[in-house]
Amino acid sequence: MSLTVKLALSPLLVAQGLLARTRIPRLPEADGARAGEVGEGPLWRLLVAGDSSAAGVGVATQDDALAAPLSRTLAQRCGARVRWQLVAASGLTTAQTHARLQEALQGTVQVAVIVTGVNDVVDQIPSARAVAAREALVNWLRNARGVQHVAFAPLPPVHHFPGLPQPLRWVAGTDARRHNEALTRWAATRSDVSVVPLRLPLDAGVMASDGFHPGAPVYRACASGIATHLATHVWPSLRLDEA
Repeated sequence: MSLTVKLALSPLLVAQGLLARTRIPRLPEADGARAGEVGEGPLWRLLVAGDSSAAGVGVATQDDALAAPLSRTLAQRCGARVRWQLVAASGLTTAQTHARLQEALQGTVQVAVIVTGVNDVVDQIPSARAVAAREALVNWLRNARGVQHVAFAPLPPVHHFPGLPQPLRWVAGTDARRHNEALTRWAATRSDVSVVPLRLPLDAGVMASDGFHPGAPVYRACASGIATHLATHVWPSLRLDEA
């Protein structure tokens, strides 16, 4: 989408954005434990971090969200004991996720799954600056917490969010695709970073009641897709603890 078109639409987009903020219901983050341990075998220390989709907005409990089901699936597929922790909150950008982790993350971690990006788009953060924030986050995780690999969930297909009106939905979706392209190019330059190849066709039937956040079917698909990616591409080269 050209800058000229975006500028021409900007008064309408601003009005639609403000209206969407007031009309989209504010759903709570999923209730339940944000740390746990499942399975038997060598110890895999897993971090899930990010925004409202990491926090489980759209479902009632963490058992139906992302981190807990992902950990259970990894333990089953890899024959490992997965000790997981979740650090996430609604509204966080990538840079804010980094700041939150610096405050809240405990201990060492071997693999981190990061779910951010939609709020970078909402806040109109340029894709290059979002990538720089992701790089700063990865470098801190490696140097400060011993993370061996960071897997990023791609931005969802925002152009399919039923809670957003047109043309705001189309413009935000175009921005999200641009962020994904920048993320993919950068990840290809690093051996310790990957982008999970999730494909999520979204409609009102699988999303939360606000038409903006995942519903239980989407969380199940994400947990399964991320687990498959980690078990196939990350697990074979991990250095794990025996105790």
